[in-house]
Amino acid sequence: MRHSIKKQIATVFILLFAGTIFSCLLVNAVFLVNYYQNNKKNTLKEAFAQIKATDLNGYGIPFEFLRTCSKGNIGFVICDSSGRITKHSYSDSDYLIYRLRYYQFEFDVSDSQVVVGKDKDARLGTDFLELYGVLDSGDYILLRTPIESIKESASLSNRFLVYISLCAIGISAFIIWFVTKKLTDPILEIVSISARMANLDFDAKYTNKTKNEIGLLGANINQLSSSLEHTISELKTANNELLEDIEKKKQIDEMRKEFLSNVSHELKTPIAIIQGYSEGLKECVNDDAESRDFYCNVIMDEADKMNKMVKQLLTLNQIEFGNDTITMERFDIVGLTKGLIQASQILAEQKNAKIIFHEPSPIYVWADEFKVEEVLTNFLSNAIHYVDNENIIEVKIMKEKDTVRISVFNTGTPIPEEDLDKIWIKFYKVDKARTREYGGSGIGLSIVRAIMDSFHRECGVINYDNGVEFWFELDSKA
Repeated sequence: MRHSIKKQIATVFILLFAGTIFSCLLVNAVFLVNYYQNNKKNTLKEAFAQIKATDLNGYGIPFEFLRTCSKGNIGFVICDSSGRITKHSYSDSDYLIYRLRYYQFEFDVSDSQVVVGKDKDARLGTDFLELYGVLDSGDYILLRTPIESIKESASLSNRFLVYISLCAIGISAFIIWFVTKKLTDPILEIVSISARMANLDFDAKYTNKTKNEIGLLGANINQLSSSLEHTISELKTANNELLEDIEKKKQIDEMRKEFLSNVSHELKTPIAIIQGYSEGLKECVNDDAESRDFYCNVIMDEADKMNKMVKQLLTLNQIEFGNDTITMERFDIVGLTKGLIQASQILAEQKNAKIIFHEPSPIYVWADEFKVEEVLTNFLSNAIHYVDNENIIEVKIMKEKDTVRISVFNTGTPIPEEDLDKIWIKFYKVDKARTREYGGSGIGLSIVRAIMDSFHRECGVINYDNGVEFWFELDSKA
């Protein structure tokens, strides 16, 4: 991610750490030499205070003073008021005496004052820090220490600090990156889950079991996902009910008229047959038992067809009038299709038909599961009854973006082009003789169209050279 919080946190801490070290280096480069020089001045003053507080009438030099001079690399020379050198260090005593004469000539120093100055020793090419003062005995003293080593020490200190800083920045950057990764990985997981939730995929769950605030957020995300899925299911159901209520009143009158007209037309033929065969039985047209059994079987068969047709009409009416509740839920269409195919195997074997179904992985859709089962059952039943030639029935399920298409193809004679748009009309039959042969009433596809309209989804039929394919579509996205 371009604006990853892991990169931002790591960058902020690394820059803060590097900035702190750079500031230290800058302060060292600017102030360290002056700090060392001030410290040297204090060392000179400390040595002066020690020698001033000592009685020098004897021949020895106080041990504390010598130790201070040794630690501070300080040379000294002392002379009395007459100019006679009384004590001095062994290092470069002649030049120290020369410098003492210079201060005596240049400065008039009282008992309570000292002069601190610098000297560029042309002989050695080195700078020195000097302190000139008067002791309580009236003797004059010069203390001298080199400061060239101060600059070298400061330079070495800064260089060493740079090396240490680079190593520290590298190690710290690795540690900071590792720590921020541990902190941000759960956040990135939650981001991924929320993105899937935004696309209404509620199967993703937060799995990290941390006990901190991020873990609590993940648990809340899981609860939110479950609540949203349940709420969307209820909203889907409510939305379908609302759309149906709006259209229901407009269709009631037309549907009632159409229903009465079609029912009277469809019932006329079986009633006439039943009436004719019943009269024949009553008038004993045929006296033998075999003929009477044939008449009774015809009457029972026509009565059974009328019973099936009435049940289908009631189902269709309930859907069209909105009296049948549509419950939108999320289910696996692959599993449902597989079960219906297994239930239809016996009928297919009776027709010597082969059902082909390449079972994909589970695909979830939003619909009324029982209504979808009725649609699939109708398509499979029609395919089995009309299969011919190669006797092959092929069922397919294809997912495209947010839509799933389910199709049932059977080999056989294609539907005439002029009848393709009419087969969805109630009681319409392309081949009336064949439809009546297996007990069809021409209502099944009307029920399919009514169910798909209640889902607000599409269904259709496609002719091929070697057969016919019926299809319908469902939502895979909430």
